Amino acid sequence: MGILSKFKKGLQKGSALLQGAFDKVSRRQSISENDLFDIEEALYGSDFGPETTEAIVDEIKKSFREDKEFRGSDAREVARKVLSDALAGSEGRYTPSSNGDSEVICLIGVNGSGKTTTCAKLGHRYVQEGKKVTLAACDTFRAAATEQLKAWAQRLDLDITSGHHGADSAAVAFDAYASALAKNTDVLLIDTAGRLHVKDNLMDELTKLKRVLQKKSPQAPQHSWLVMDGSTGVNGLSQAKVFHEKFGLTGLVVTKLDGTSKGGALVSIYRELKLPIFYIGLGEQPDDLQPFSVDSYLESILPRQMESVLP
Repeated sequence: MGILSKFKKGLQKGSALLQGAFDKVSRRQSISENDLFDIEEALYGSDFGPETTEAIVDEIKKSFREDKEFRGSDAREVARKVLSDALAGSEGRYTPSSNGDSEVICLIGVNGSGKTTTCAKLGHRYVQEGKKVTLAACDTFRAAATEQLKAWAQRLDLDITSGHHGADSAAVAFDAYASALAKNTDVLLIDTAGRLHVKDNLMDELTKLKRVLQKKSPQAPQHSWLVMDGSTGVNGLSQAKVFHEKFGLTGLVVTKLDGTSKGGALVSIYRELKLPIFYIGLGEQPDDLQPFSVDSYLESILPRQMESVLP
């Protein structure tokens, strides 16, 4: 399955409401207040948030006022242009180096966001790209977390470093990094424990992990990605802000977008944080974690060509 097909399949639930509203309007020769209300309702329902929703509706109104031949079908292109502008610079691109210097990618976030699964899927992707990868099971607080990551590592034939349940997560990270450096590993992927962003003691443990890694290399971790559950929509923004303040994020991975109608939250998240989105989760299989593409995203949630025609 091609990348665009994966995006369309994964974002199908999130795109249905939006496409329905624009398909309906596209059949009109002109735009009415009711049409604008339907578009606005669909945008809010898809969790695009007030800023993006207002920008799209205002731009459609403006275009209609300035162009007397503006048709309902033109509203789609106006919306796509607003979304494209809002997402300018949002595509995160990461290529593991092969110079012998192990790069650390630290995955953090709240409980249930999909960090452990994401860690394994990223490891699988980079091995497929010919890189040498080690996973570090640093979620030592959740009893099943280490076993879950070990199971993924065995399934995907990935190297893994782990400790016992209740072990110091920073110590496990330190040992994993030392091992990765000794083996000339290209990428060390660290799965951290899920934690509430409002718990200072748990956030302090994250900063300790960072300090310990920096004993091996002042640059570590070279990448700190927040794994966000896409189904929480814009509600995850408050979490992201605290993690960014405490740990210093370099990017985002947005998971579970295949099970939510809140696909528009990607735009709101990027508008607010201005952090690149490296990957999005579009399903349960290892290959369903895909690099984020603005073009594929727009073509999935609001394709240029109508895919359904209402009676």
